[in-house]
This record gives sequence, C-alpha cells and structure tokens, in this order.
Amino acid sequence: MKIMRNSELIKIFSEMAELLEMKDVPFKPRAFEKAAHSLEALEEDVADIYKREGIAGLEKIPGVGRGIAERIEEYVTTKRIRDYAQLKKEMPVDISGLTAIEGVGPKTIRLLYKKLKIKNVRDLEKAARSGKLKKLPRFGEKLEEKILKGISFQKIHAGRMSLGEALPLSRSIIGRLKKIPGVSAVESAGSLRRWQETIGDLDFLVIASEPARVMSAFVAMPDVMGVTARGETKSAVRLRSGIHADLRVLPPESFGSALQYFTGSKDHNVALRTIAIAKKYKLNEYGLFKGNRRVAGETEEGIYKKLGLDWMPPELRTNTGEIEAAGKHRLPKLIDYDDVRGDCQTQTTWTDGAHSIEEMAREAKRLGREYIAITDHTKSLAMTHGSDEAKLRKQMAEIKKLNKRLSGIRIFSGAEVNIAKDGALDISDAVLAELDFVGASIHSHFNLSTREQTTRLIRTMENPHVDAIFHPTTRVIQKRDAIALDLDELFKAAARTGTMLEVNAHPWRLDLKDDLVRRAKTFDVKFIIDTDAHSTAELSYLEYGIAQARRGWCAKKDVINTLGAADFSALLEKPKAKRFSSR
Repeated sequence: MKIMRNSELIKIFSEMAELLEMKDVPFKPRAFEKAAHSLEALEEDVADIYKREGIAGLEKIPGVGRGIAERIEEYVTTKRIRDYAQLKKEMPVDISGLTAIEGVGPKTIRLLYKKLKIKNVRDLEKAARSGKLKKLPRFGEKLEEKILKGISFQKIHAGRMSLGEALPLSRSIIGRLKKIPGVSAVESAGSLRRWQETIGDLDFLVIASEPARVMSAFVAMPDVMGVTARGETKSAVRLRSGIHADLRVLPPESFGSALQYFTGSKDHNVALRTIAIAKKYKLNEYGLFKGNRRVAGETEEGIYKKLGLDWMPPELRTNTGEIEAAGKHRLPKLIDYDDVRGDCQTQTTWTDGAHSIEEMAREAKRLGREYIAITDHTKSLAMTHGSDEAKLRKQMAEIKKLNKRLSGIRIFSGAEVNIAKDGALDISDAVLAELDFVGASIHSHFNLSTREQTTRLIRTMENPHVDAIFHPTTRVIQKRDAIALDLDELFKAAARTGTMLEVNAHPWRLDLKDDLVRRAKTFDVKFIIDTDAHSTAELSYLEYGIAQARRGWCAKKDVINTLGAADFSALLEKPKAKRFSSR
C-alpha cells in the first residue's frame, strides 16, 4: 500500500534521477532510482519511521544511504528538498508529462528545452506541428511523426489512471474507511473491482451505523483536493492524483445489489436488467424487486440466483459470454490469486535492475514464491548494459552458489534475450542451452508490417531454447500501441512449438491483453505470468497479471508457473515440442 508521503518522495526521487541524467551526472541517478523503488515497497510512512528512529531508521530502508536519508528528513520536516528545487529551477519542465510520450527521454527533454525552451506537452505539440522538431540534431521527420502520434495517444487516454496507481490508492482509502467507528463493511466497486487496465474513477460502498461520520471523514482525507458533492449517504471528491472518488453508504439489505450494480460494465448490467424484466422483476442498485417487494439485495449471490445465474467473478462481468455461461452453469474455474508459485521474468543489478540476485530471491521467498528466474537483458540492448555470453556464464556460477546457500527458494538461471529485426537472437545457442529458462523479447523495430512482425516472432519461437515470449505484443498502456501481428498465426506457432506466451504482470504492460489471452486459449496456448520486476518492490505485481489472466478466462492448468519448483524444473528439462502434449 502506497502512503501519500512516500508516493510524493517516489515522484521526487524519480524526477531527480532523470534531472541528473540530463546533466550527465554519473552514479547518482541510479541511487535515486533505487531509493524510489525501495519506497514503493515500504508499507510504513517514512515520517513514522523518522519520528521513531530518526535518520538512522531511514538508513535501514533498503537502497537508502546517508544522503538519501538526509533528503527524506528534509522533506518530512520542511516539505521540500533543496537540491530538487534547484534542479527544477535549472530545468523547469514537466518531466512526468513529457516522458509519458513515447520517444521522449531525459536527454531528449534537455535538448528540447535547450534549443526550443519546451517545458511541457503543449509546447512539444506546438513545436512538432510547426515542423521545428525535425530540424533538431538527431531528430528528423520520422521522430517528429512518432512524437505527434504519442501525443495523440496520450489525449485518447487522458483522465484515466493505470490500475497500478489506482489499486494502491483504493486500498489506502479502504484502510482509512475501515477505521471509522460504526463501519462494518467497505468494498471498492466499478472498473477497479473488475481489474480493468485503466480506471476512470474510484467507487466505494460502505455499511455504517453513522453515515454522517463516514461522510465527514471521507471529504477530509489528506488526499482530497476538492469536494464536488456531499450528502447524507453520498459524497464525491477529487483526489490529489486528479482522479475522482465516490462514496455511498448503504443499508445492509441493499449492499449486495449496489455492489453488483456498480461493479458490472454497462453492457453486463443492461443484459441483467433485460433478464430481470423477462422474469417480471425490477433490478436496480437498491435490490431486486417483485412489484414493491424486495426479493434479493443483501448479497450479489442472491441477485444472480434469483435471475437463474451462477455468481460470476467481477473480472468477467463485461457481457462477453459470462452471462450465458452462468445460465448454463459452465463458468470456468479461474486461476486463483495464490496459485502462481514462481516468477520467471526478473531483472537485477547485473543489468538495469535495482537490487541484487540475492535481494530479489529473498523478497520472492518472503512473498511466498517457490522459485524465481533471473532474466537480465542481453547484449544488444545496450542501454541496459546487457549481458554477453561470458557475463551470462559468470551469472550462472553466481546463481549456483546462491542456490547452495539459500533455502526455501530455487533460483533459475535465465535471460531476457533480445529479438533482432529478423527474429534472430543475440546470444549463441550454446549458451542458451546452458540456461535453465530463456525468455525472448522485442525491444525495437516496432513499426514493421504484420507479415514481418509475425514471421519475426515465429522464427524466434522455433528456436528450441526459447521457453517463452515475454510481453508478446510490446504494448505499453497509455503510451504505445501493440505491434502489428497475425495473432492466429502467432498462437498456432506457439502451440506447435511449445513456446509459452507471457501474461506480463507489470501494470504498465499487462501484455497479453485479456481478450488475446482468451483467444490464445482456443489454440491451446500455454501461459506464464511474470512480474517483469526490476526491483524487489515490483515482485508484488504478480496479482495484476493473475487478474489479467482471469479476465482472459484462464484456469490454473493454463498457466505453467502454477507448477511447484520441482515439477517446473522437470518440465523445462523436456524438449520444448513435447512439454505440453500430454497435459
């Protein structure tokens, strides 16, 4: 759960890393990145740690040395950090807004400000439309077009928050609401309860003996920037993040019907009301009625049962076949949130990760994982200081030593191998064969034709050493569209070659998309759910990927890292093409 003060420091340290990178300052950017990652995992307010233990307590936070601790102390006591303010004064730009545009990184921002005084996305769009960008060094017409496309993409998704931002915020608010005297139940609803990729607003439903007390506490939360409505049983606020939040206090007899009403998509709810009308009922947020008599409403299960349907998981409530399946008692038994037993895409300090192999393994163990695969990037991805063959062999030796020393967690040696334009890999087959687990990823040449991209990935899947394709469509939510692919051909090749497709759990990616997961299942494709963690904090992202798989109607048997460590290892020892023939 992200605490608001921690979230503010995460933003500051992330921006300091980028500002220092703009100035070509060595080493320090990585230190601030690492501190930001550590604060993401922290479940206690830094102010409470400082109050209890002083600066020495702050230095106990992983990734926080003396210098970072002093800056946290300064922020806790003064609400500002002097060198951050100085950096912002030297480079007064909207870093988070500009870096959200594909193709715009810290060095590009520095050039844009130095040459054209561009401070924000509005300035960037104006300069691009007037043709000024293509005249800059290392730019050109293609990059200018790419930036304009990225700006348009951002506008389409404006006003929505990623699931990865919305869920911790929602959980923080629920935690506050539960502490209010007289509150007996709190649930989030809406698109968040369906685990949608992006969230338009937050909805909270409460049962409380004193609604007025709940309303007062809700509108007075420290996150609130403005109150847009306040009533006896309903209030609405605008949060500091920019997202809106609604709260409703309900009587127990209507809580289930309200939870159902405010969870399902519009199409799902319309379909349910149509069924209710056909059965001579009236369905709304207050209950299911026969005339003026409420016949159900206390629980969701009661609503669905009266309509002749099985209760269905919130992730499925989008009117894409779940209602028909529920009516025939054929809903799938979805993978559960505690079914995944290992994480097979993680990066460490050997390349662009924030923590060591041992730190990642220990955190994975703490989270209940049985195994973890270390999949640092490979050599052609130069920006990550990717591994070559010699470095991979050195890392394998290190992992072997750690496996002898650590108990309760198995570390698999692996790599995230970069896929070239033609589908070739940048590591020799001889070394790939020595690794326990190989994932392959596209990180460049996103604009190839459908035929070229599909041929490219199929060639990679036909390599007998490639166990999985990571983030198969390469999309980045709210930033970059998926590459062009003939998906049916891709899924056929994955099934034919025994190559797993990843459901990437990182909330920026969630790739494959839910509808593609469901489509791939029809070809008997097997999946693997990974965090793509670049820090110990990101190892907790697994639940986002599991939710994505659930929205794609995945059962436990469809996801291969639901196997225990021994069974997973035994599977990897089989030839790829024979791994799933008997499953």
